[in-house]
Amino acid sequence: MLQYILETSVYPREPDFLKELRHVTASHPRAIWATAPDAGQLMAMLLKLVNAKKTIEIGVFTGYSLLLTALTIPEDGKIIAIDVNRETFEIGLPVIKKAGVADKIDFIESEALPVLDQQLHKHGNEGSFDFAFVDADKVNYWNYHERLLKLLKVDGLVVYDNTLRRGFVAIPEALVPEHRKKDIELTIEFNKFLAADPRIQISHASLGDGIIICRRLY
Repeated sequence: MLQYILETSVYPREPDFLKELRHVTASHPRAIWATAPDAGQLMAMLLKLVNAKKTIEIGVFTGYSLLLTALTIPEDGKIIAIDVNRETFEIGLPVIKKAGVADKIDFIESEALPVLDQQLHKHGNEGSFDFAFVDADKVNYWNYHERLLKLLKVDGLVVYDNTLRRGFVAIPEALVPEHRKKDIELTIEFNKFLAADPRIQISHASLGDGIIICRRLY
């Protein structure tokens, strides 16, 4: 079913620069970390629906979702992109430059929490971002959420990736490999936390490795 969706609806509409970056990333030993193209297609629509212009991305890898965002937002749009590893970002940077959107990106090599705190302390930043995408260390998803809700506008969106963890969230704990139990438990608890958070409207989509889309209500 996934292959059918990809071949009929996703790949035919995937911009050439994204296609090129996806192929460049395919040879990387951790290529599975890249944003799934079907999830990316939905993200592009969400960016358009909220007229996103000012965005944050936590966890960049080679930059598929980053390039997708840069291609989608207006010419004067800006993205704060945060990752601890600049080397993987530089794998995709030539394609980003070729696409002519590198000037929209402020890449910051850092842990995300200090950068988010800095953004919150900047005058006028609170409640000014339209969109955020989070695909980084899962243990900090709670901390990111609290800060991002302050940075986002009312009706702004934050999308969390890897919320299904290859289906492990839905199987009995006894069947989860021992080395995965802690991070799977964290994901399950975070999913429950979002489902109960009255500050947001959510939609949990079975795209890629699972994404939860959150709209700030107030």
